[in-house]
Amino acid sequence: FTEEKFGQAEKTELDAHFENLLARADSTKNWTEKILRQTEVLLQPNPSARVEEFLYEKLDRKVPSRVTNGELLAQYMADAASELGPTTPYGKTLIKVAEAEKQLGAAERDFIHTASISFLTPLRNFLEGDWKTISKERRLLQNRRLDLDACKARLKKAKAAEAKATTVPDFQETRPRNYILSASASALWNDEVDKAEQELRVAQTEFDRQAEVTRLLLEGISSTHVNHLRCLHEFVKSQTTYYAQCYRHMLDLQKQLGSSQGAIFPGTFVGTTEPASPPLSSTSPTTTAATMPVVPSVASLAPPGEASLCLEEVAPPASGTRKARVLYDYEAADSSELALLADELITVYSLPGMDPDWLIGERGNKKGKVPVTYLELLS
Repeated sequence: FTEEKFGQAEKTELDAHFENLLARADSTKNWTEKILRQTEVLLQPNPSARVEEFLYEKLDRKVPSRVTNGELLAQYMADAASELGPTTPYGKTLIKVAEAEKQLGAAERDFIHTASISFLTPLRNFLEGDWKTISKERRLLQNRRLDLDACKARLKKAKAAEAKATTVPDFQETRPRNYILSASASALWNDEVDKAEQELRVAQTEFDRQAEVTRLLLEGISSTHVNHLRCLHEFVKSQTTYYAQCYRHMLDLQKQLGSSQGAIFPGTFVGTTEPASPPLSSTSPTTTAATMPVVPSVASLAPPGEASLCLEEVAPPASGTRKARVLYDYEAADSSELALLADELITVYSLPGMDPDWLIGERGNKKGKVPVTYLELLS
């Protein structure tokens, strides 16, 4: 090995296909390690907690349940509401937000658990199982190659010595003893060449056998990629489910807070109802940040302290309405809301005292509340 490094010995080269398999295996191992480590950081940003989980795993002990940040925040909010007064507007809101944060924490816990099983565990199994087997067989192949190169060098030296010993003797030599020594050395080197050739055949056979074993393991990397691809789909599915749950919980919370906002702030209303961050919406050239027209107060509307509106008696003015395109399907939660279908056009306007995240929408003879985040206001 040292002579090879200094260029003083012959090295048996592997074929190009085998070298490509080795390079692909190394790349797979390196990127799998990086993806695994960064996914662990994503699921658990606290490095101390990651070290603790690693130690429990190595000791083959169950990792103790840990409270998520969302659940801890929910507990603090609930305690604050209990101390500051659960019947006050602030206390009631704290309780509602605490419940939503608790649900977010539970969703996060489920996501971490699912991602660990479906994604992290297969990656660890590859690094700690298949890759260790491949590394072991590669080391054996390296040893077999060094043995083969040593046998080749030994045979080469033996043949050179044999050729030197069998050169034509000098017949002018006056000492017959030298002829006897020359013939004896030639016979010895013949035996040495035969022995070196036999060792070379054995070393070549062992090298070929080990190369075939290693080749089969390296070709199995393709199956590893297929398995990792399936696990990646599972990870994306669990992450999609997690964020969908978070969005649903926060949308429900937003509805709860919006329904009570009229009672808490009866005299406040923000005229600009353009959504701050509509979900997955694409910007359209016709979308403008115009202010929604406000319909004058109607005597038949419910008082500000009540959340429900008498929508049947609400009549929009001749001017002051806007057209809006629906971005996503929306299923009405109750009779006061208007169900929406993606890409349809509806007429929208606002009422005094309404939650700025909602508008009154009309489609034909139907009307009801619609969420602003599902709309694209048209100029």
